[in-house]
Amino acid sequence: MKNLTIICEAQVQLAKSADENQNPSGKIEARVTTWGAREGADGRKFNYKAEPFMEWAKAMEATGKPLPMYFQHNDESMPVGEWTSFEFDDKGMAGKGRLFTNTSAGRDLYTIMKESPNMVGGVSVGAYADEYCMVDAEGNMMDEPDDESYFQISKGGLREVSVVMYPNNPNAEVMNLECFDAEGHMNPRMVEKALREAGLSKKDATTASSILKKLLEQRDVAQPVLENVPTPSDTDAVDEASILAEFNTREMLKKLSLYVKE
Repeated sequence: MKNLTIICEAQVQLAKSADENQNPSGKIEARVTTWGAREGADGRKFNYKAEPFMEWAKAMEATGKPLPMYFQHNDESMPVGEWTSFEFDDKGMAGKGRLFTNTSAGRDLYTIMKESPNMVGGVSVGAYADEYCMVDAEGNMMDEPDDESYFQISKGGLREVSVVMYPNNPNAEVMNLECFDAEGHMNPRMVEKALREAGLSKKDATTASSILKKLLEQRDVAQPVLENVPTPSDTDAVDEASILAEFNTREMLKKLSLYVKE
């Protein structure tokens, strides 16, 4: 079987800017697809293996030309960014690239992804197959495909990777998290998400994020000298002390922002 174009989806997230005093870098990383048998949210079944995509990635790298990045597969418009490299592990294929934050479309998408990563936080991979076959869940080729068959690319690759609102791959993983914008302002939602991924409960992550935000705001504002300093409650003292111990400097927060879920 030959010549087929398909679309599958995964998840994406923004990476930390190298210099928060400059304009946002727009860098993103995504788990674009996973290996093995899986059924997407729309009922389509895939059983991808690494070899065809590795061959494609090697050929793409040799050309020196990046892969287009679109929003919602709108490939009739100008790209909102580019994918420059792809990496492989035993879980699947990951892509690295950047949004064009110096364009209105790229900057708008970057802002929306930061404001609501749960709404616009996925990628959809427009793949093509020069050759393909139908296999079972173990990857064995089927002479007579049926409803239990899985689609597998034998030779092919990617035509584009889009940022989308509704990822289809249930096994996709969010990679990298940005906690500060270009002006150094903290995004409480990003901090809370990072803390949740690090193992904190939703309540603890929300509390910690709120306290961090208040502490940074107090640090950046000149405080008047008080003759009678109020004594904080025992609960407040414990909370702020524990948070300060964990996040004593901005460098610690930067490390948190680069947390990658394994």
